[in-house]
Amino acid sequence: MTQGERRTPARRTVLGAAGATVLGASAALTSGTAQAADRAPRTAPASGTSGAHGRGRGYRSLPVPTVIGHRGASGYRPEHTLGSYQLALDLGAHVIEQDLVPTRDGHLVCRHENDITGTTDVADRPEFASRKTTRTVDGTKLTGWFTEDFTLAELKTLRAKERIPGNRQENTLYDGRWTVPTFEEVLRWADEEGRRRGREVWLYVETKHPTYFRSLGLGPEERLAKLLRRYGRHRAHSPVILQSFEPSSIQRLAKLVDTPGVVLLSGADTRPWDFTEAGDPRTVADLITPEGLRWISSYAKGIGPTLDLVIPRGADGRLGTPTTLVRDAHRAGLVLHPYTHRNENAFLPAEFRRGADPNAYGDSFGALRKYLETGIDGIFSDNPDTALLAAADFTARG
Repeated sequence: MTQGERRTPARRTVLGAAGATVLGASAALTSGTAQAADRAPRTAPASGTSGAHGRGRGYRSLPVPTVIGHRGASGYRPEHTLGSYQLALDLGAHVIEQDLVPTRDGHLVCRHENDITGTTDVADRPEFASRKTTRTVDGTKLTGWFTEDFTLAELKTLRAKERIPGNRQENTLYDGRWTVPTFEEVLRWADEEGRRRGREVWLYVETKHPTYFRSLGLGPEERLAKLLRRYGRHRAHSPVILQSFEPSSIQRLAKLVDTPGVVLLSGADTRPWDFTEAGDPRTVADLITPEGLRWISSYAKGIGPTLDLVIPRGADGRLGTPTTLVRDAHRAGLVLHPYTHRNENAFLPAEFRRGADPNAYGDSFGALRKYLETGIDGIFSDNPDTALLAAADFTARG
């Protein structure tokens, strides 16, 4: 996460031959992380009941610390593919994230952004060469291929690939193995896996660039709410959390469904794009004050800040002194699920890097321990198995 459906054949067809590969590859890793997940404590249950797909006790019944599979298990598989989601679930992630963008014909698909140049093979497809264009999305000019220029049928002919092959060369082994999933496919997959496992599969769903898409007549909130209602995940205690970098998107969704919402927060000096469009002068720095957090709590259940808002990094890349954000958010009744943990040196604070190779793993456990000590309620991780083990270590120490 950075500020930065429809057709479900039999399970074997959805996952393809890759399904067996995912399950087999994860078996050895799963044994330790599943035990870690079992040891994680649970908060007091929320009151009330929910429907057929929401029989749990709501987001407050999730283990704390909650481990959220960031775009699935994107440290090991190309992000936002059924293979990545399946592996995250097999590894024991408590919740699995989807980012949603629309197609030209209004279907919601799972991509981190609408520019699919770097996450599909579209650039290698001569039949779509003429679709390359330049668009300005949230004030940034981008040249490439965009989901809003493709029908779902056209998009389904593309194959997903690794976003950062320079950092994760191993993940390129799986390039071309999966298509871009629709959100409805994910809902059906989650229901099927829930029935198979005898427990709900939690989803963490983000609306991407909602103001931009609304200007094109492709507003995501109504489409998302319709799908949530169709699959019985629209209630307060359904196994879904909604999220957006645009507060107005969470406010809009709160009027459509009872599913809890979380406001995502980028750097302190940044400004949500819906604020920019509306002429609202507030920045993220204003939103993380006690007053700003109380305002968020009037329509949302939590915040998803960048980790740097929890513990800032100094000019040398090392962690500094934790801020008061965790305390202030908890006082406002908000949960905190910051982003994003990754194992590679390139993404870790300087004191937890090991060796000179930026793509090698550093002391990920040490970094996670520092963040968990601040009292955060969970964390988004590309490597959910690592985060689960760190959470179990933290819990065992009391």
